[in-house]
Amino acid sequence: MHRLIRHRRVALAALIAWTAPDAGLSAQNVAATPFDFSGVMYPQFRYAVDEATKAANGGHAASRFDVERVYLTFRMPAGDDGSIRVTTDVFNNPCSCSGCYQGWSVRLKYAYFQYNFLHNIADQPGFNATARFGMLHTALIDHEEGFWPRWISQVATERNAFFSSADVGVAGILTLPKRWGEVYATIANGGGYTTPETDPYKDVSARVSLTPWGASGGILKTLTISPWAYVGRTASKFLASSGSSSTGAADGLTRDRAGVFVGIRDRRFTAGLDVANRTETVETGTSLATRSTYDNTGSLTSAFALVRPAELFGESTSRSPWGLLARLDTFKPFDNAAAAGAQTTGASNQLLIYGLWWDLNQKASVSLDFQHLRPSGGSTTPESKVLFVHGQVSF
Repeated sequence: MHRLIRHRRVALAALIAWTAPDAGLSAQNVAATPFDFSGVMYPQFRYAVDEATKAANGGHAASRFDVERVYLTFRMPAGDDGSIRVTTDVFNNPCSCSGCYQGWSVRLKYAYFQYNFLHNIADQPGFNATARFGMLHTALIDHEEGFWPRWISQVATERNAFFSSADVGVAGILTLPKRWGEVYATIANGGGYTTPETDPYKDVSARVSLTPWGASGGILKTLTISPWAYVGRTASKFLASSGSSSTGAADGLTRDRAGVFVGIRDRRFTAGLDVANRTETVETGTSLATRSTYDNTGSLTSAFALVRPAELFGESTSRSPWGLLARLDTFKPFDNAAAAGAQTTGASNQLLIYGLWWDLNQKASVSLDFQHLRPSGGSTTPESKVLFVHGQVSF
């Protein structure tokens, strides 16, 4: 036994001596390489009190503790004017399909290379151009989340499935001089970051965000006007059928969205208004010979406000840790009677969110908010009433 211990010590010493120079060099390289790691976690408690939930639970309200999301972000330089960002999305997967893992899962949300290839164009400070390639932001959602807190709810366009918050493709960013805003455009697969590419078409989107008083002081400094558009196509279910190349099935189905977002962002008062519509070609028929199509358009409006009354109306200059929030979304999914089916073209779904939040410290906040999804006008969407305790922890 003593000889075995001695032999192991000798082998361990030899291994350390052999690897020490490389290990030291690796440590130096790691220390010399800038590395940024950050993250955000969304814990929550939900208490559902709507009639459908009670009926499914023997007349009782349903409650549960959950962690909706944990985003872990890694950033590093990648050569001159280059950098990478990788964000993992840790979530609880409710999928129960064959071959799906039901439980906590990890997937990529963002993974792109960024190249800052133009600086101070025409000698204008701040007039820069950047390109991205990989899994990246779509045109609107991340931009609007700079005004509305994602940890309380998704923004209206994402919640109503206008498009995903991330997709795989290329993007360009043009930062305007004198703090006038930016232009952001993408060419992407179209299916979103949760699914692989399934058709030959690509979707194009663009947003122009103008800040007319961006170089001034006061609350109007953050006023942002952002018109945006999304032009896409999806594959016909008969695309692979024999003879489809000479029919409309080869052209894809329209998947267009457009709108404008106006927002103002200040610690004392933040507000936003989003007006959008979507047009989609609906395909009917059971074969290529019986195929027919029609277009359907849906409209969406979303307005929200977050205010810290003690700071906005109070005379003290001290920072208030609490605030009030409210939001109202109205989504009308159908303007075509055929698309509405058993519903009506007047069907709509209203989401009302109201509550208050408290900043525990510089990195953690908690909210108490009530979210009521109410169908009207013949909508068959189930009503929901949920009281939430939401949390956000940044690190």
